[in-house]
Amino acid sequence: MQGIGQRRSTLARAFTLLELSYHAAVRLIRKNHGNAIIGLAINIAQTLILVVVFYAMFLILGFTSRGIRGDFLLFVMTGIFLFMCHVKAMQAVVAAEGPTSAMMKHAPMNTIVAIGAAALSQLYIQMLSMVVVLFLYHAIWQPLEVHDPLGVLLMLLLSWFAGVAIGIVFLAIKPWSPSTVTLISQIYARVNMVASGKMFVAKMLPGYMLVYFDWNPLFHTIDQARGFAFLNYTATTTSITYPVIIAVAALLIGMMGEFYTRRRASLSWGARN
Repeated sequence: MQGIGQRRSTLARAFTLLELSYHAAVRLIRKNHGNAIIGLAINIAQTLILVVVFYAMFLILGFTSRGIRGDFLLFVMTGIFLFMCHVKAMQAVVAAEGPTSAMMKHAPMNTIVAIGAAALSQLYIQMLSMVVVLFLYHAIWQPLEVHDPLGVLLMLLLSWFAGVAIGIVFLAIKPWSPSTVTLISQIYARVNMVASGKMFVAKMLPGYMLVYFDWNPLFHTIDQARGFAFLNYTATTTSITYPVIIAVAALLIGMMGEFYTRRRASLSWGARN
């Protein structure tokens, strides 16, 4: 009977944690804009602008998706969607409520709920934005054809998960040096504009250039997503295992760092944040 009571107690705590994460995610979605529709529209506009700008730039410069025969705009969108999901998730987690936030005074609110809410709110916004953009593309431009939609979706989720894990590492360090972490996270986001590999086909890169991109888990997920999206392209240069290992390792390091920081947090730190 005691074991059953403990299991029920654990389940009750888990459901409470999920409920808190849900309400905190809704609060975050409405935080920047009183109307959630406006916030979603802004994110859709950002995604559309990136797609249009990169598509126009490729056409002007004469770049093509060499090595992939298929819809060139789909090639562009696979890179933009995964890039946005990764970077936005990382930035949202870095900006999540820390151990010295006033929100932490309201039990049972804690930093795990804040991190989960930040991550889930961005996943919701990015997924909904992607669906809207793809619907507009399918309805206005031309019918959308994706070879393996499930595979592409899994790579999108892996990109989001990697962004969340890296964001947790930054968040764990943030109370110790807020300005430095903010700068580093901004640099990471800017570097990924190029280092993510969304502008070219990984298989077409020469070996001496591949080493400059192979370290990036987003580079692997974007290339793998294109392998799932296009029938005649197989992503042999990159792997799915690498971003999974990096994301799990970053998550473990970040959670340990966050636990260490939380145990040593003081209210005086809040004045510096």
